Amino acid sequence: MTITDFLFFAFAGVVVASALGVVASKNPVHSALFLVLTFFSCSAIWLMLEAEFLAITLVLVYVGAVMVLFLFVVMMLDINVVKMREGFVSYLPVGILFALLMLAVMVYVVGPVGPDVMGTAALDNAVRHAADYSNTEALGEVLYTEYVLAFEVAAVILLVAIIAAITLTLRRRPATKYQTPGKQIKVKRDDRLKIIKWDAEVLK
Repeated sequence: MTITDFLFFAFAGVVVASALGVVASKNPVHSALFLVLTFFSCSAIWLMLEAEFLAITLVLVYVGAVMVLFLFVVMMLDINVVKMREGFVSYLPVGILFALLMLAVMVYVVGPVGPDVMGTAALDNAVRHAADYSNTEALGEVLYTEYVLAFEVAAVILLVAIIAAITLTLRRRPATKYQTPGKQIKVKRDDRLKIIKWDAEVLK
């Protein structure tokens, strides 16, 4: 067994263990931290497979943005963990059934008896690139040449979704006090400070 095989199985074991920790942990914060460890291990496996763009995207987008949002929401909300765990046992048989079905499908697809969806012949004849080859650069060239229209359409759809989300959440609350910058700018010195002349008195 080479060092590459050892690292692959090590990171794969960490992925499986941390994924089980996400499901089995009773604390939502611990589940989110286990999910962060899962993402890091998956990105390490992608780096070993020479998929640097996917690895960096997983770390930046999911670990750096999505998981921070998850942790912020989980830690800010007052979640009653005991009440959420009340029906966990009743759904356990259904969860085990779906887990076994997914495992059977993965074994059928990846195993030796399954269809050749991985393209064994293509993998055997794969082109070995030089050390300075960047798949990120190659992906960018394909994305901004052949698929530039689809990329722009996706960008417009995301922009519309952002505007719609802001519009839906932007509402006036009567009980909330708001500041008007225009009125604050028009305020003069005499409006902010008032000098009162008062005769001095001697306390006895």
